[in-house]
Amino acid sequence: MIRLTDIRKSYRMGDEAFLALAGVSLDIARNEYVALVGPSGSGKSTLMNLLGCLDTPSSGEYLLNGRNVATLSDTQLAHIRNQEIGFVFQSFHLLPRLTVLQNVAQPLVYRGMPAAQRLALAGEALERVGLAQRLQHRPNQLSGGQRQRVAIARALVRKPSLLLADEPTGNLDSKTSDEIMALFDALYADGQTLVVVTHEPDIARHCRRTVRLADGCVVSDSKIDSMESDSMEPAP
Repeated sequence: MIRLTDIRKSYRMGDEAFLALAGVSLDIARNEYVALVGPSGSGKSTLMNLLGCLDTPSSGEYLLNGRNVATLSDTQLAHIRNQEIGFVFQSFHLLPRLTVLQNVAQPLVYRGMPAAQRLALAGEALERVGLAQRLQHRPNQLSGGQRQRVAIARALVRKPSLLLADEPTGNLDSKTSDEIMALFDALYADGQTLVVVTHEPDIARHCRRTVRLADGCVVSDSKIDSMESDSMEPAP
């Protein structure tokens, strides 16, 4: 599903170039559950931005479902983001004046979908994350965990092939973090491909594969064995 080949990303800082990614090569198959981990400055956020088509590499090849997105225009990248990728951020990024239902339906506006269809799909996504009773609430009427569930529903409403989560539990307490990760576990069990950026070992342990970065390079790439994976599957 994802193939990165010798991906490099550099930024200008005054008169000097800063190399954020120094030749990353990585394959991610459909229905993998991957954690990207590493210290601040390791390149994991830059890699997340590239995977999400929010930025483009300075060199190298990025294939997403067979398309070389490294060569696409801004308009084409926006189309890929709208059709293929769902995003979940640490800070939720919900629109405060819209209801929960309207927030989740918002990404579908850009597909030219009729309002009734948008709201119906948003309702289905909210039911999937356990918020069917909160459709008309506004974000400030919800707990942090509920707001993150809304953000997850908004990411899922487009039925993305890839779900990217950037520090999705960073603003949540430990109990609520466990609930959000249990939801991700269930999405993985349903066939969703997930990539999670985190600096928290407890969060990374939910994932079935951990890619560790340092100084813009992949320094380790490990999967848990099948027996351990089976023992971590969410309860029916």
